[in-house]
Amino acid sequence: MRTHYCGDINETLIDETVTFCGWVHRRRDHGGVIFLDVRDREGLVQVVFDPDTVEAFNTADSVRSEFVVQITGRVRGRPEGTINENMRTGKIEVLGKEINVVNKAATPPFPLDGYTDVGEDIRLKYRYMDMRRPEMQEKLRFRSKVSSHVRRYLEDNGFLDIETPILTRATPEGARDYLVPSRTHEHNFFALPQSPQLFKQLLMVSGFDRYYQIAKCFRDEDLRADRQPEFTQIDIEASFIDEEEIMSLTQGMITEIFEKELNVQLGEFPRMPYSEAMEKYGSDKPDLRIPLELVDVAEFLQDIEFKVFAGPAKDPKGRVAALRVPGGAEISRKQIDEYTRFVGIYGAKGLAWIKVNEIENGVNGLQSPIIKFIGEENTMDIMNKLGAQNGDIIFFGADKEVIVNEALGALRCKLGEDLNLYTCAWAPLWVVDFPMFEETKDGGITAIHHPFTAPSCSPEELKAAPTTALSRAYDMVLNGCELGGGSIRIHEQSMQETVFDVLGISEEEQQEKFGFLLDALKYGAPVHGGLAFGLDRLVMLLTGAQSIREVIAFPKTQSAACVMTDAPGEVGNAQLRELHIKLREKPKAES
Repeated sequence: MRTHYCGDINETLIDETVTFCGWVHRRRDHGGVIFLDVRDREGLVQVVFDPDTVEAFNTADSVRSEFVVQITGRVRGRPEGTINENMRTGKIEVLGKEINVVNKAATPPFPLDGYTDVGEDIRLKYRYMDMRRPEMQEKLRFRSKVSSHVRRYLEDNGFLDIETPILTRATPEGARDYLVPSRTHEHNFFALPQSPQLFKQLLMVSGFDRYYQIAKCFRDEDLRADRQPEFTQIDIEASFIDEEEIMSLTQGMITEIFEKELNVQLGEFPRMPYSEAMEKYGSDKPDLRIPLELVDVAEFLQDIEFKVFAGPAKDPKGRVAALRVPGGAEISRKQIDEYTRFVGIYGAKGLAWIKVNEIENGVNGLQSPIIKFIGEENTMDIMNKLGAQNGDIIFFGADKEVIVNEALGALRCKLGEDLNLYTCAWAPLWVVDFPMFEETKDGGITAIHHPFTAPSCSPEELKAAPTTALSRAYDMVLNGCELGGGSIRIHEQSMQETVFDVLGISEEEQQEKFGFLLDALKYGAPVHGGLAFGLDRLVMLLTGAQSIREVIAFPKTQSAACVMTDAPGEVGNAQLRELHIKLREKPKAES
């Protein structure tokens, strides 16, 4: 039906006859001459119809936005003064000789020939129309290029693309599973995989040595801008490898993608222990573009009467930290109130502050309602430790350590964005030396990554001091986003059983849920490890999109629904009976 894509027609084809197909992007009538901008996935081309070709002219006059057309015409250079350097086809136009309306189109639910602020619900309902927009086409084409680059890089490094099952069984990986009832096994359920974790380890036991997969994963969890219930993971696993090797290999892949696709040199990836990241930045994925750090000041506040500070300062599980913002004294009281509400999202009960006007005048050069509670000497000791200078503002957090870290860590990032404090465009790093476990709210412990991560100690040492044990895990972080995370895995049955014991997983539960893995570890499992990248999040960062929904063809909403297909939906009683399921009646609304 065509000889060329619209966006590929250029000045090298002048005086040649071409045939192309696409959608009418824009129609203009200039004094008896019809101009059509026709669009396909490669771009736009301008077509001119004049009255000399009567039939074609009349047809062109009748078409409207988003009609599907097939056009044949002669390529010619644009007249002087009409060249558009911003278009690939901007130096030429096509003199239309024939036009065939392949399909008519109803009036689009929103304009596609220019930017319009359309609500996301409308865009998602008519996603097939939304994806016709050039910016959406570009993002999804870019995603395809990144996927191809990943495949080439890994295959060049000896990795095999092997698929793993979608219908599997539930395993504890940190989120709720999506369950699928089995028709043939009454009262039993499959689970959709949160990751291919156990299967890729079994592939290493099988001797495939190097595996990768661009895999669909599923997690039933509360959503946010960079989360979806179904997401795509670049899954990588290798045998006879250590942390340095897998980190070097995957760093090379990401570095190459940035070089080839964005012409960006990421440079060195510094290493930062988890403990340092939490102490300085309140986050295990710090944004190093922002030159602000949290500083502990509890030592100056343990003996004061002001319990808001003294309580957390003396609590082994508490923290009192300060965040110095150079030039922040210009922040208004209204803005401070907004930041106070912001940290409240993370559980902070307030946001204390001190403005530094004239540090050379001691406390008389400071402005704050809290100085009288913490004392002049303590205040100046804090100023000295922070290196406070005129024009600064100091924010304080005092609470349980986890609340202070989350609240001030988030505030640090918000201030970086609001005040444009970024010192560079890209700031990659590796976060390493994660704890094996963390305490839960009910006093138990849980694996920080997953229970298949290898600790950096012996089984005996792990049993003796589980809460201080470190893991052989590593996360790649870029601009405050976790691009990917992984670890060296447990390859010995005794160590795997020890981890399960520490987590309080009984022998019966071990066999029920992981018997196949424990059995596999008996038969000579190699040392192995890997890493998984979130493809959606990676492409979001590379394209500058505000949400991963912008780089997924058919995403779900914040409530994990598809408004285009109206999914999830109800199913009939006959199908439910086949699955041995009976629904409970919905509670009746009170009148």
